[in-house]
Amino acid sequence: LLRDLGYADWLAMLAGVIMVVASVQALRQKEIKARLAWSTISQLSYIVLAAALLTPLAALAAIIHIANQAFSKITLFFVAGAIERGTGRKRVDELAGVGRLMPWTMAAFTLASLSFIGVPLMAGFVTKWYLSLGALDAGAGIYVAVMVISGLLNAAYWLPMIHQAFFKPLPSEPGNDLRNRPRVSSMMIGPILVCAAYVILLGAGASA
Repeated sequence: LLRDLGYADWLAMLAGVIMVVASVQALRQKEIKARLAWSTISQLSYIVLAAALLTPLAALAAIIHIANQAFSKITLFFVAGAIERGTGRKRVDELAGVGRLMPWTMAAFTLASLSFIGVPLMAGFVTKWYLSLGALDAGAGIYVAVMVISGLLNAAYWLPMIHQAFFKPLPSEPGNDLRNRPRVSSMMIGPILVCAAYVILLGAGASA
């Protein structure tokens, strides 16, 4: 129907533009959850773009990314909630040293972030692989370039957060001592680790 009505190309172009614009907006956000929200808009555009390309491999990418986006993004939102609950921090520039206070939580954040960047063996890589093949099948190689740009923007706003959390020292404030780790319920940490494990299983399993 999209092909017959002539809307498929326009829908694909709109999705491609939103992928990049939403990624730029995510890069500009200082609140962790606001960054996640703009990233979600970008990632949902991957699904729309894949569907609009009207090729079997692209359609497969759209279906796969529904699961990939769900598990990867809910991991990040769970982590944001755990950080806020455990430390009271809500901003990107407040993440210095959090990886030392909450190593398992930030490890899960790292895995989900690498998935969105498109690192092999992660769920997001599978989506980008099939979407790239679908775009080439549709004779729309320009969207491969769009995905590369989006992936670089993803790296630009996820990697600095990881760097801050693990490689920057804790601020000299009362309570910021490794002996005083945030007490976060196992009922919060458990789902984070389960979802992060699925990010790897979805990627490694599909790659196999």
